[in-house]
Amino acid sequence: MSAEKRLATLKQLLTHVRERLQLKPGFFLWDGSRVPADYPETGLGVYLGDEGVVGALVRRPSVATLANLWAAGRVDIRNGDVFDLVAAKPAVRTREFRRTLDRKLALRAGAQFLFTPRGGPWPLEDIARSAPSDGDAGENRKNISYHYDVSNDFYRLFLDERMVYTCAYYKDWANSLEQAQVDKLDMTCRRLRLQPGETFLDIGCGWGALMAHAVTCFGVTAHGVTLSEQQAQLARARFEALGIADRCTVELIDYSKLPGAERFDKISSLGMIEHVGIANYPTYFSTMQRLLKPGGLFLNHGIVRPGKSATRKKKRADFAALTRYIFPGGELETLSGTLTAMERGGFEIRDVECWREHYMRTCRAWHDRLLANRDAAIAEVGEVKYRVWLMYLAACSIAFERNNVGIYQTLGQKRLKGPSNLPPTRADLYRVV
Repeated sequence: MSAEKRLATLKQLLTHVRERLQLKPGFFLWDGSRVPADYPETGLGVYLGDEGVVGALVRRPSVATLANLWAAGRVDIRNGDVFDLVAAKPAVRTREFRRTLDRKLALRAGAQFLFTPRGGPWPLEDIARSAPSDGDAGENRKNISYHYDVSNDFYRLFLDERMVYTCAYYKDWANSLEQAQVDKLDMTCRRLRLQPGETFLDIGCGWGALMAHAVTCFGVTAHGVTLSEQQAQLARARFEALGIADRCTVELIDYSKLPGAERFDKISSLGMIEHVGIANYPTYFSTMQRLLKPGGLFLNHGIVRPGKSATRKKKRADFAALTRYIFPGGELETLSGTLTAMERGGFEIRDVECWREHYMRTCRAWHDRLLANRDAAIAEVGEVKYRVWLMYLAACSIAFERNNVGIYQTLGQKRLKGPSNLPPTRADLYRVV
């Protein structure tokens, strides 16, 4: 069958689907035509770059296929972004759409593209082949380096000026990302009740923003650990520039290999537990317990999946793609599962707070900043990685908005036999000083 006939059938199907779903966005096709034919050139729509796109989706309609096509620019969004597309969601429910779908037309179109070569490029397969093993505890250093050693300059394009790569804390939804990240650092230190002269450990310290804030604003002596060489180098340079290198140190080491016992008054772990792996939770929490002084506080800040009535045996397709192409080794537990593991590790749970909407806004701000710096990002890491990160940040924001994932700050105290010596209420967390 000729390419012209295949294209004509595809247009029929897209027109039918758009009408049945009552879709507002249109379609832009590789030959320059649009569906519907009179759809405005400036309208929001989905771009299909070649007939191999259709062939690939017919043979393997999966998140992984779509991710490869998106990364290669063969599927794109015209005159808008993914948030605009999501906002223009179908007016008709899936069940009603299935009932009214012309199955003969769908099957005919699928059959015509079934043997159409998928074409190329297929860029994410190359990325996946170079990625570390998913969930392999022995590959921790490679897993972290794979994500965080992309380029410090790349992260500068969308993070705040302190380069905080964890959820911000919006005291007011109108606040800037910069202000929200400062407020997050401050709230984290307040929740830990940091005091001058205390010793503070930050697990997975990133570029050192929390440590610098804790030292300069709360008077502690801080030590951080990371597995990212680029993060460690930049953090040390920043501490030197701030004149706090004598009280703020970074070590390139796996957290579980830290020697000694009862070394620190307070420990934080922000955005780290997602990399640990559920099977390694006993080691994770017992290590924190070992390193803390009696009655010491541990703040765990991490993403969780919703609790379900039945245990999920298989990763969601979107999360499987995320851990394959972005976060190798990533794994999420439920809040209840995390708290149970924390208690079994020797901690009394003292405080739990949900920050889901805060991370929704944080990821959206990162997406918008990266989009605004498109040319610089492509020059730094190439178009494929730029497009992958752009979609990753958008997908994360949408996942938090839809409550598909959550995030919590949880404060635990090394278990004591007696009073905790903590304030009687949370009022000190919000006191203006």
